Amino acid sequence: MSFFDLILIAVALSMDAFAVAICKGLSVKKVGVGHVLTVGVYFGGFQALMPLIGFLLGFKFERFIVSVDHWIAFVLLALIGAGMIKEAVSGKEDEADDSFSFKTMLPLAVATSIDALAVGISFAFLGVDIVRAAALIGVTTFVLSGVGVVVGNLFGAKYKSKAELAGGIVLILIGVKILLEHLGIISL
Repeated sequence: MSFFDLILIAVALSMDAFAVAICKGLSVKKVGVGHVLTVGVYFGGFQALMPLIGFLLGFKFERFIVSVDHWIAFVLLALIGAGMIKEAVSGKEDEADDSFSFKTMLPLAVATSIDALAVGISFAFLGVDIVRAAALIGVTTFVLSGVGVVVGNLFGAKYKSKAELAGGIVLILIGVKILLEHLGIISL
């Protein structure tokens, strides 16, 4: 997997966190550095941790499913992407919660990083350098989540569904690319 692919995955995975960060930005009258750092640390930290956990789980079971690993990676990425697209086009709006407490942020961080756990599993099958990938995903999510808080505060919920839609499409396309590469249809 190329560095460019990892960047695309990092950006796509961060779209859920970006969308929630926009909602957090909507919930406060004036965004401060503390808001940006809190959201960035929670979301970026969990987005970096979950692929590591997924990688360890996938690595443990790799010998049992190595012959179908490309299919597993494709299915996981396609399902995650489809879920993001479904959420983006559903039209449902999440209620804005103005709390940045541990009790509020922890469930949000876990919920927005579950897809990164599944991607970590597929990374184990693809032989990805997990430390580099997890760091890139974490830093990307940290930055985009911080930007999301500011954007949400400035522009409102206008971009939330577009960010989720774009992230979902990118994950599905990467899944298709992985499958086509392993089937020998394309080589990049």
